[in-house]
Amino acid sequence: MSVTDHNCAKANEEAAKAAEEKGITFIPGIEIDCTYQDTNFHVLGYGIDFWSGDFEAIEKNIDNQSFQASLDRLAETQILGFWHITEKDMWELSKDNYWQGNWSGEMFAEVLLSMPEYADHPLLKPYRPGGERSDNPYVNFYWDYYSQGKPCYVKVDYPAMKEIIDIIHHNHGIAVIAHPGVNLKGKEFLLGGILDLGIDGIEAFSSYHNQKQAEYYYQAAQKKHIFFTCGSDYHGKTKPSIGIGQHNCLIPYTEMVRQLQNTFKVL
Repeated sequence: MSVTDHNCAKANEEAAKAAEEKGITFIPGIEIDCTYQDTNFHVLGYGIDFWSGDFEAIEKNIDNQSFQASLDRLAETQILGFWHITEKDMWELSKDNYWQGNWSGEMFAEVLLSMPEYADHPLLKPYRPGGERSDNPYVNFYWDYYSQGKPCYVKVDYPAMKEIIDIIHHNHGIAVIAHPGVNLKGKEFLLGGILDLGIDGIEAFSSYHNQKQAEYYYQAAQKKHIFFTCGSDYHGKTKPSIGIGQHNCLIPYTEMVRQLQNTFKVL
């Protein structure tokens, strides 16, 4: 198993101890936001030295931008028509979070869907029980309104993908492009350039990928002779329909492990 939090490696210590107690092989990990050709991506780092100051610096960079970005998201949400939502609402929801001032699109969805003022709001209807986007309402709301190119998107200055790949390699890890079927949607032509940056693998199997996408990215990894990985993209209450280990992998577990044995000697 691996825990790959966004832009933060701090969970690895606790996760490693929990895995050891259960007899589970643990691979340290992280998921880092970055950019390539003006497009936002997520790159996974596996087998990293998670104590490295490089990852603390990545976290600090995001943290320094988070509060202003959160306020900007609030303003965009109000402009979208949800005038009743306030800073107080967001602080109340985030008070127990590690990053209290980082209000994500998923958090805005959680607040808005709970507000009686918007019980019948047409923009929220698809995310309520029975709606076409209700399987994972919070994260679907994020993708529809807060992701790059959407009405409430707020730009955060992420590092270049090449820089992140180099940092992962410097810290003894392998760099894997996460759920490309999401971030490359409509821009599949960028894949070749990404692979030329020195990426070590593709997350071919993901809860985000249908069978056709999974097969496409698996074959792309095979042709390039690089790693192929799987990830559930489990996010707890943010994605209620996604469970741990739900990654839609199409190949035998033994084949997945075999490719990693020479890299991660603990397997």
